[in-house]
Amino acid sequence: MPAKPKYPRILLKLSGEALMGDREYGLDPQTVERICGEIKNVYDMGVEVCLVIGAGNIFRGVSAAAKGVERTSADYMGMLATVINSLAVQSKLESMGVQTRVQSAIPMATVCEPYIRRRAVRHMEKGRLVIFAAGTGNPFFTTDTAAALRAVEMNCDALLKGTQVDGVYDADPKKSKNAKRFDKLTYQEVLTKDLKVMDASAIALARENEVPILVFSIHNPGGLADVVSGGGTFTTIN
Repeated sequence: MPAKPKYPRILLKLSGEALMGDREYGLDPQTVERICGEIKNVYDMGVEVCLVIGAGNIFRGVSAAAKGVERTSADYMGMLATVINSLAVQSKLESMGVQTRVQSAIPMATVCEPYIRRRAVRHMEKGRLVIFAAGTGNPFFTTDTAAALRAVEMNCDALLKGTQVDGVYDADPKKSKNAKRFDKLTYQEVLTKDLKVMDASAIALARENEVPILVFSIHNPGGLADVVSGGGTFTTIN
């Protein structure tokens, strides 16, 4: 492993599904521990890390109950679910000796800090890992868009998206044997081919601010450290 990481400051976007392991919904403690171990490895390399975590693992569980709920309220429910995931990951990382701060776009002072850009940057400069919760704080925006926004605000060298597969495909490789994998894509190709890697507003935001997006599998042991070092298997979007 190279002593000097290729990307000194990264934002890692995790889906909520990544944390649920084989469960139908919720958090799987072993999966959370394994992923936090991967994050700690990168943190120990001297990389400045911030995280955005989705809520698919929790919100999928309540989405049946949320049927008939008006879209704005449903989006706020999803944002609150990301706070639950963020606190779980914070707790595990802290137990591993990684100093962590959670900042929420929806202020909830008893639980975590409100999102303040300058304070977040300062935390990272002091060697703390920052988890951004509650998306952008606005309905109609996904956590993908929140990840792109925070990556730009934090001046990150790359936005890493940890997914269930080892890159971007033109179809779901779990459903289609003929799915074609891409090593490199431009932002425009992702939009033109309507590849479902991130939503269009996230891709557009990354393109405008020239933040490369690296899509890799969060399930490969050591995969995150490999990608940060410029190795491993991933798709680059730039």
